[in-house]
Amino acid sequence: MRIAAIQMRSGVDIDANLKAAETLIRRAADEGATFIATPEMTHILQRSSNRLFEVINEEERDRGIRHFGRLSHDLNIDLLIGSLAVKTGERRAVNRSYLFDPSGAITARYDKIHLFDVTVSKEETWKESRVYDRGDMAVMATIEGAKLGLSVCYDLRFPGLYRYYGQAGADIIAVPAAFTKPTGEAHWEVLLRARAIETGSFVIAPAQGGQHEDGRSTYGHSMIIGPWGGVRAHLYHDAPGILLADIDLKDVAEARSRLPAWNHNPDYIT
Repeated sequence: MRIAAIQMRSGVDIDANLKAAETLIRRAADEGATFIATPEMTHILQRSSNRLFEVINEEERDRGIRHFGRLSHDLNIDLLIGSLAVKTGERRAVNRSYLFDPSGAITARYDKIHLFDVTVSKEETWKESRVYDRGDMAVMATIEGAKLGLSVCYDLRFPGLYRYYGQAGADIIAVPAAFTKPTGEAHWEVLLRARAIETGSFVIAPAQGGQHEDGRSTYGHSMIIGPWGGVRAHLYHDAPGILLADIDLKDVAEARSRLPAWNHNPDYIT
């Protein structure tokens, strides 16, 4: 099974971002990828909530959803759009992943559970909950016979979600992201590898990278990690691009049989 992670530098123009994503997705499909994943906030990165709500829509009116549904059908691929900003009410939205099958149908939706309310530094503070409502449900889907667990960016710091996926038999876990540069440099790779090791799953992590139009800077460095924790593929930069890896689901069973710690659930005394 050949999988691909798409690295982007999304801006504030939805149409331009859709075009950029399509170009990279088509390149990955031309290289033989049958499962392709894009980063968090594929179709817009807009720090201003006023400007964000001027351009985003409810799911049934979102042109990105229509666009990617047609694209997955045209290319005959499973396509995970890492997330889109989807309007849900008066100045409220969700940070939602969409999985499309080769017919173009939506087969899974996942709303980001852990929202990025943090102070990265004196100069950089984020409060995602001012705009977005948190999800409350882990979501698994099936692609080409593989079980896929869905998550988004800041979820990566909460191992309980990934433990659930591992114990539920996930073969692949997706972590589309827009990690900040400081946190990415410090924690991105080590956390991705830890989640793969803890669960015995493949981890695919398509990322945003570089200096964006809204003023933020993201880390890039999209990665694909094997179930034993080894790096199968890595973009060592923050520029847009594609990352490919051939994976064998037998590696998941082997990793879990060698080190079954993922399946232990002891009652700890505190």
